[in-house]
Amino acid sequence: MEVKTITVIGAGTMGRGIACMAAQGGYHTVLEDLSAGTLEQALAWIQARLDEGVARRKLTGKQRDAAIGLIRTSRSVDESIREADMVIEATPEEMETKLEIFTLLDKFARPGAILASTTSSLSVSEIATITFRAEHCVGMRFFIPAPNTKLLEVVRALETSDETIFACTEVGRRMGKEVVVVTESPDLSRAASTPASTSTP
Repeated sequence: MEVKTITVIGAGTMGRGIACMAAQGGYHTVLEDLSAGTLEQALAWIQARLDEGVARRKLTGKQRDAAIGLIRTSRSVDESIREADMVIEATPEEMETKLEIFTLLDKFARPGAILASTTSSLSVSEIATITFRAEHCVGMRFFIPAPNTKLLEVVRALETSDETIFACTEVGRRMGKEVVVVTESPDLSRAASTPASTSTP
């Protein structure tokens, strides 16, 4: 499962940070939000962050320009995800909202696309149950501010496949993250962490 294009749903603080990291990792990146104003603010923030990286000599001007060239925006969920290999949902921490979004993702994303949620407290397994592709549903817990923190937890839900976990781990590493795989427990009340380099039960 090779990931080339990533769509991020939600251009708020979390979503814009993830989109920036995805583009820096070399992925074609689509940043979706219903609000044109929010998308405009997100692009300005991404540009400023990359400019700062150049000023601090953490990036070259060529790397900055390449990342900017990989990002486009959309105000339509279904249009933004049709060609995506991975969709990362970064919306408010409300189960009803996430279930509605995952219903759309399941309907319009191409077969085999990975559907990831950034939820920090809700059950990824429960979210996955409303799709017909639970094996491709996963959690990706970024910590705020996403670009400034090294840790990324990839959450294995009850039916998440090994292939999905491997793909998410590779994406995280290309974003510059230290990745750990977290297995969601059957009772959904606790999780156990394991290094990303090892397989989990």
